[in-house]
Amino acid sequence: MTDEKTSEDEAKDDAKAAPETTETTASDAEREADDDEAAPDSASPEAIARRVAALGEEDQIEKLARDEERKLAERRSAGKKKKKGGGLEVAASKKLAKIGTRAEPKRNLAVAADADPLIEKTAKLSEWAKANQKTVQLAGALIAVALLGIAGFLYLDHKHETEASTLLTKAVEDERARIGEPPKDDDDSKPADTSPMFKTYDDRRESALKKYREVESRFPKSGAAILARLAEGSLLLDKHEPDPAAAAFNDVKGSALAAADQEVKGRAIEGLGFAYELKAIMTPAEAPKFLDEAAKAYKEMENTVEVRGFKELAMYHQARVAQNRGEKDKAKELLLSLKERLGKIEDNTSNVPQGPAFPYLKEVAMDRLREIDPTAAPKTPAMAPGGNPSLSPAQIRKMIEDAQKKQKSGGDPHGDKH
Repeated sequence: MTDEKTSEDEAKDDAKAAPETTETTASDAEREADDDEAAPDSASPEAIARRVAALGEEDQIEKLARDEERKLAERRSAGKKKKKGGGLEVAASKKLAKIGTRAEPKRNLAVAADADPLIEKTAKLSEWAKANQKTVQLAGALIAVALLGIAGFLYLDHKHETEASTLLTKAVEDERARIGEPPKDDDDSKPADTSPMFKTYDDRRESALKKYREVESRFPKSGAAILARLAEGSLLLDKHEPDPAAAAFNDVKGSALAAADQEVKGRAIEGLGFAYELKAIMTPAEAPKFLDEAAKAYKEMENTVEVRGFKELAMYHQARVAQNRGEKDKAKELLLSLKERLGKIEDNTSNVPQGPAFPYLKEVAMDRLREIDPTAAPKTPAMAPGGNPSLSPAQIRKMIEDAQKKQKSGGDPHGDKH
């Protein structure tokens, strides 16, 4: 009896200290006591202390809650638990749990949003995605389809480039193939020569033309097709078909590849000049007109193609056209300018092991200059194998005469005095 009274007295004292908790009836306390096992940790002193610490401040209600919790802990440690008292204790603990968790979620969200606005935007985006789940799924599916389409396009594009390059290579092999009969070799120990061979030049040219045109038809507007068109123009010149050749060179000149590759552009313009020169030869009545067109093409080549060697080659072509038109003075002027330019290039590359720049171009240009004016480009004596200049014809005749005199005198250099 003494223990029971003591518990009841302590419960009354607790009710006075916390009016809000004593309003809970005994029956309510008993109902709430059944839930005591469901959340024992949330009402522990440690949990209340952590939540109070998280709030960062405490008000009067929190102080009362802490006092109430202290008293409850003391009763538990003394082992004085009764059904009625236990119900009140559980009710008070639940009240304390509610008090400790009221402002905590909002406080944390506010602090997080103030610290990093990206978190708030991410949260809003997540909420929007949940509310528009079908739209998000549809967008994801469209993106996946687009990525697959791009991957497929790149794969097919790479496959087409490989096939075009392979076919272009076969066409080049035909254009450079051997002419003649296949060798009859019965020696099986030697590997067989699988390179193409044709009986005549016409057969070789027609085979190469067929393959070049196949590249153009199967892979239009590709880089391989543009190169095939350029090669086709050269073969058409070889067939003495200047008009189709000029059309091919104009196509290459206006292509995207020519805009990106100056060498391709230069070859196309040069081929166009050759086509006009061929038309001048084939139609003598209109030769002046076509030679003028050829000269314009070579002038364009000189001024617009920024590739080493093309400017010099264009100057030589202009000199040829001027000489064919009977303008020898203009041709001489162009060849002298070319000679001076090639000399400067050689001075700049004198330390290069391969020797002077454009040796063949210099040789043919000086030969043409000597035709116009022998004094403008005197022929330098060729070097003999021993390293000395070769003898001139006069020197050779003098040596022959001296040898004959010695032979008549019996080999004695003073025989003519005896």
